This record gives sequence, structure tokens and C-alpha cells, in this order.
Amino acid sequence: MPLFYWFTISFHQVTLVDLIIYGSVRISNIQSVRWSRPMRPIFLINFAESRQIRRAFRSIRNTLPEITYVFLLFMFSVLMFSLMALKLFGDRNLKTVEGSPYFTDFLGIVFDMYVLVTTANSPDVMMPAYNFSGWYCLFFITYVVINTYIFMSVFLAVVYNNYRKHLKNEIRKLVYMKRRKMVEAFNLLKVQEGTEFVIKEDQWKNLIKLVAPDISTSHRELLLRICDEEQKGYVDKKSFVRLADLLNIQVVTLKLRSHPLAIWFPRMYNSASSLFIRSIVQHKGFVWMYDVIILINAVFIALDEKNPFISYAEWVFLSLYIVEILLKLYTYEPRTFFARNQFWNWFDTFIIIAALIATVLNTTLKSVTVYNSQQVLDIVFILRVLRLIRIIDSIQRFRVIMNTLINIVPTMLTFGGLALVVYYIFAIVGMEIFHGKVQFFAGNTSAPHALYCGNPSLKDSAFAHSKYCKNNFNDVISSFIVLMELTVVNQWHVLANGFALVTHQAAKLYFITFHIVVVIMIINIFIAFILEAFFVEYSLEKSEVETAIEKKIQELGVGIQEEELLDGKLIDNMETSDNDLGSEEGTVTKKKPKGLMFKIASKRYRTVDALLQRMFEAEISPEEEGPSLDEILNLSADDIYLKSPTFDNAA
Repeated sequence: MPLFYWFTISFHQVTLVDLIIYGSVRISNIQSVRWSRPMRPIFLINFAESRQIRRAFRSIRNTLPEITYVFLLFMFSVLMFSLMALKLFGDRNLKTVEGSPYFTDFLGIVFDMYVLVTTANSPDVMMPAYNFSGWYCLFFITYVVINTYIFMSVFLAVVYNNYRKHLKNEIRKLVYMKRRKMVEAFNLLKVQEGTEFVIKEDQWKNLIKLVAPDISTSHRELLLRICDEEQKGYVDKKSFVRLADLLNIQVVTLKLRSHPLAIWFPRMYNSASSLFIRSIVQHKGFVWMYDVIILINAVFIALDEKNPFISYAEWVFLSLYIVEILLKLYTYEPRTFFARNQFWNWFDTFIIIAALIATVLNTTLKSVTVYNSQQVLDIVFILRVLRLIRIIDSIQRFRVIMNTLINIVPTMLTFGGLALVVYYIFAIVGMEIFHGKVQFFAGNTSAPHALYCGNPSLKDSAFAHSKYCKNNFNDVISSFIVLMELTVVNQWHVLANGFALVTHQAAKLYFITFHIVVVIMIINIFIAFILEAFFVEYSLEKSEVETAIEKKIQELGVGIQEEELLDGKLIDNMETSDNDLGSEEGTVTKKKPKGLMFKIASKRYRTVDALLQRMFEAEISPEEEGPSLDEILNLSADDIYLKSPTFDNAA
């Protein structure tokens, strides 16, 4: 059993002991602290679905040693500048804007200088010295350049480099383990065919039905044609081992349907005028024309709605949108147009219907209330303008950004879970330290102590003057909100000083620790992953597996190009198991579509592991099995292994 699970079992026992001790002292009316509460997120991390969160924690743990050296050097710089500030300004009898002595306490100077690294107290912390002499600005400028720009950039570089190195090692283990398991499966199912070992076609199909029961028969046949390109009736070892990667690529199976009008009124629907209208709707110019209309509509929405001309113009735009939907429904098969994956078609139709209903109600009822249907209509039209995202998707570089945002959504959820765990730990610790120290009073209260948040220690403080009383640790929700404000780092020193006033100056260490853990480490690791994802999107077009799938789709003639899909065009040539495009003479004969088409689902990955493998697959040979199982489990980020024999040689 892994060490982590032993630790979890031990934590259950420790929690039980904590409950017994806490209950015993509470019965005796003795105030106690539930010291096991901050460790509760271990239960969340222990779930099988929390594998990615555990990986993120391992990345942080592995990155800590290198960060520690940089952080110590950074703190040395802060301490050196703080000592210089004490000697430069401590004996000049300078005052802050609140009237307090300026830079006379060394620990206070260290805190202020650390806050200055985050720029939260700039330029306030500099002003007393700057007002005394303009030359002193050079001291603070030098400090900001060295610690804010250089050291924080070094932090990001160190975090990114070490995170990438350890993440690559994690993925290398994952890839090697997967390939080892696939080789073991192959060895269990293999039979000898001539001089090589293979898996028979029937056994391969039964295996796919077992491990991927949800994929369609046509999709399964497509995978078989990829694994058995020469249609020998069996799958070799090399093709079998990459089967897991093939199943990770989401292939969409589309059924071609005839338009109902083509069935009911074939002569009218296939007439020259009908074909001309449909060709216009399918042309890219039709999309561009309505994008221009949307831009013009956005300008009209910003104009004064009381102008009658603007009011009539809204009817014109609404009519144009209705015509657009009707023309698309006339051109494209309705069930395909409203398929589950056609989000924009659903979005456009919903917005237009809502706008039509709101406009009719507004005109008919002539509402005189404050929240009338005309304002609802404005909101609907603003939502309509969101279609401009489709313009962004049509630009290549913008599409890269959109693809990256889509691809990192699972990872954002992983880091969201990681942040939730860290937030909960700090929230519980904060509640134990600061609970009840700051009180919030509603705005209509007349209590005099409401001006200083119910605590005399905050009287005349920046915390009370800023009306931060609702920023407290009296419950979990309020604690999370305070921690979110600390993550943004704006005015976080005011919060830290406020809670230090109601407890002890050492309480500032809590806020500094939170900044180091969340802002410097977790946020930088998240940035490192986004950088890596962007590098993948900018430098790589398609993976080797995606290329193999698309190549086979195009060879079979059942593929849909992305631009063709955008316009709703389906190519005429296709081939299925009972429809061979290649004739005996080697010529290609066009036949009527049988009703099945395939495409890869826009580079979207089913799992985070698939995206991570994509990042580093160029550095791991597709024919590399890796070291032995024991060596795989003990791989470190600094290990370099010679490539193993190829699959062909191993077989």
C-alpha cells in the first residue's frame, strides 16, 4: 500500500484522538483548539478522482528545494535593504501620513519592504522619504527593480523550469507504465502468425467492445483500419500498443441525413433557385455579412434607445436575424443543425426567440414599469453581440488562444481543487487565530463601536477607516473571501496590519506565509502550465496519433475538413466496409454517401493526462518501451535512460 494511504489511515486515528481530547476539555469549559481541522483536506486528496491534485502537490514538493535557495537569497536582499532603510531614515524624525514614526522599527521595516515587493503599498511607503529628499526615490526604485522585477521573474523561471522537469518525469512514468501494461496485454492475447506474434481481428474487436463499449461500430471499424492498415486480419504489436492513445482521441461520428424538404418536395428543393439560395448560405461571405450586421447592431445598442429611429432599427436587426435562422434551417438538415455539439446554433436560436418575445411584449403591452421589457430586450441584444466570439475563432492566432483556454479547463479544475485545499487550510488556521476579533455591523447601526469594527484596537486604524470590518475570519465563507483578497495582493498589508493590531505583530507571518505559498508558488506553477500549453499549441500542429487517424479518415474518404464543417458542406466521396472507392482498374468512382462521416473533435482532450502526454510526446519516442517496471517506479527527473529496443525488434 502506498505511503500516502498509510498516512491517511494514521490521520483518521489522529482525528479521533483530537475529537476525544476536544470533547473532554469542552465538557470542563476549557477553551481548546481543534488542531486536526486544517488537515481535513487530506480526505479530499485521498479520493481516486483526486489523482491530479496529488500530482500537483508532488510538483510543489519537488520544486521546493530549488525555490528555497532563491527565496533565501530574496529574503537576504529584503533584509539588507531594510537595514539600509533603518540607517537612512530611522534617525530623521520622519512621520507617516497617519502620524506614526517612519522606519524606526526593524521588523516593521522588513514587513513594509516585503509588501513593497508586491507593490501593494507603493508609492505610499516611499512618500515620507521622497518628500524629505527627492534623491531617496533612487533607493526605492533600485529596490523595486531588484526584488520585484528581477527576483520575482527568477521565481517564475525557477518554478517553471523545475515544474516542467518534474512534470515531464511524471508523464514519462505514466507513458512507460501504460506501454508496459499494453505490452503485457499483448502477450496475453498474442498468437503466432508466421514469424511474428499478432492479435487476431475477432479478438481485437472483442477487446475494444470490452474496454470501450460506448464507441460506435463505425468508429471501431475505423480504429481497426488504422491498426491493420494492410487488412491482413490481425494487429501487430506496434499498432496494438498505441491503441490506448487512439482511444484518447475523440473522434466524432456524423450521420448524413437528407433534408425533410428534399424528401417532401424534391423538385422544388433541388431546383436552380433553391440551389442558388443554399450556395449563398453555405458561402463564407454569408457568415461575414452577418458578422458585419452584428457589429453595426452593437453600435445601435450603444445609442440612445429613446430615439424612434433606433427603436425601428431594432426591428430591422431582429428581422435580419430571423431570416438568417430560417435560411440556415432551409439549407441544413434540422436535426444536424440542432445537434448536441452545435452550441452556437442553439445559442443563436435561443437569443433570437428571446429577443422576438421581448420585442413583441414591449410593443404590445407598452410597459411603464422601471424594469420594462425594453430593458430586457437590450440585455438580449447584448448577449447577441457575444456572437463576435465566432469572429475571433476565425483568426488563426486567436484560435490558438481559444484552443489553449479550452485545453487547460481540466487543469484549471485541478488547480482549483489545489487552491481549495490550500484555502481551506489557511481559512481554518485563520479562524482559530482571528475568530471574533473583528465584527461587522450593518450600515444602519448606531453603535459607536461599529466605527472600529467592535475592537478598540482598530480605532483610528487604516483597517477601520477603509471600512474593512466585513473582511474577517468569523466563518468559513468570510475567511475564503479574505484569502481571495490576499491572493489579489491589493491592500493586503492593510488587512495584515489590522489583524496584527487585534492580536499580535507576529500575526503578520500568517499573511506572509499565505503570500509565499499561494501567490509565489501555486500561482507561478499554474502560470508555468499555461506557458507550456501555449508552447504546445504554437509549436505543434497534430500529434502522431491524430495524424494517423486523420490520414486514415481521408484515405477512406469519410473525413470532414474543419472549414467544410463550418460551412456545413459534407464531401461526396466516402468509403465503408461494404463500399470500396477503389475499382479494379484503380480508378475512383463517386457513389452516393452511405450516411457516415468522421472528424477529430477540435484538438480537445478527454483527460488531463492526454494533454500532458501531448506536451512531452515529441521527447518520448513512440517506439520506446522504457526501462523495467521497477526502474520506472524509481525514475527521477534527472535520470537519463538509453532507448529500449523498438517494438519490432522486441517482438
